[in-house]
Amino acid sequence: MKIISVLGSTGSIGTQTLDVVRKNKDIQVAALTAGTNVRLLAEQIREFQPRLSCVATKELAEELKLLVADCNVKITYGMEGIIEAAVLEEVQIVVTAVVGMMGIRPTIEAIRAGKDIALANKETLVTAGHIIMPLAKEHHVRILPVDSEHSAIFQSLNGEKHAQIEKILLTASGGPFRGRTKEEMADIQVEDALKHPNWAMGRKITIDSATMVNKGLEVMEAKWLFDVELKDVCVVVHPQSVIHSMVQFVDGGIMAQLGSPDMRLPIQYALYYPDRKYLDTKRLDFFALKSMTFEAPDPVNFRGLGLAYEAAQKGGNIPTAFNAANEKAVALFLDKRIRFLEIPEIIEYAMEETAYQENPSVEEILATERAVYELIESRW
Repeated sequence: MKIISVLGSTGSIGTQTLDVVRKNKDIQVAALTAGTNVRLLAEQIREFQPRLSCVATKELAEELKLLVADCNVKITYGMEGIIEAAVLEEVQIVVTAVVGMMGIRPTIEAIRAGKDIALANKETLVTAGHIIMPLAKEHHVRILPVDSEHSAIFQSLNGEKHAQIEKILLTASGGPFRGRTKEEMADIQVEDALKHPNWAMGRKITIDSATMVNKGLEVMEAKWLFDVELKDVCVVVHPQSVIHSMVQFVDGGIMAQLGSPDMRLPIQYALYYPDRKYLDTKRLDFFALKSMTFEAPDPVNFRGLGLAYEAAQKGGNIPTAFNAANEKAVALFLDKRIRFLEIPEIIEYAMEETAYQENPSVEEILATERAVYELIESRW
């Protein structure tokens, strides 16, 4: 029996994780955490019977207590509650599916407690990879990627030697506006940007895919996860989203992981690694597919990807500035307060205005995030 905690259980990755649990009888959920979606969390508590659950605030915790008064579950709130869920003694794997940099502290504490991490929170490595990866090594903890692209790389490296990696080939769908110029994207509306051609994801990550900022975050994450140089992470636009990513080796051979777009596959692979189990996902039909195409990314019209490489190259707290500015800009766009093309402009502005720190602590990372938020709020 595997025992897990799911941090961020009401979001896209969290609900799909619970679907994997639902279809398998050998996973037990010890803890569920959420932000503000109390009613869905209450339904999850009734179905999965965790012994601990956490929400964002004390007021929401009181509301949740009333909804699940007949359930044997401890209700907590805030960061302390999330950390408690991450370090429960019986838990073996912590699924970090929370959105944003609030995932850093629980991940660090889970690692210190010896828990394996099924990582779905990009910000943890983007902003604190220099802290997380050495800590995982010190505590002999596995970081198991849940992103489809990083899971594909992880699977492609299975049985291979790290020293023989030549290049990581990180695939991207190109999003809903692939091939368009800035002029053609000038009047993009929120509703248009939320229509991803291949994947069903949360609102924020769907916008990130449309700007290709998400691929930039994945580049930074891949650098830390697979201990490679930034120059050796290459983005390949692959509109069909059949090849989820590839690894090229020193002899020119390439290993790739293919499949239908279904996030439950990388989630389940992380939970059962190194084993595979049956999954009722749609099977890839090569005869129906007929062809696959590949393109170079467009750095002129999709500036977010290039900015990510710049942030990663500078290092220190600049990736934090990149990430925080993007979070704020996406929120402004979703609220229809800025135009789509202003998102990379805001990111670039924040990167330029952020005072560089070479090796930031967690406190300094979070301080950079706050400073960027305040900077953007003062102008937009």
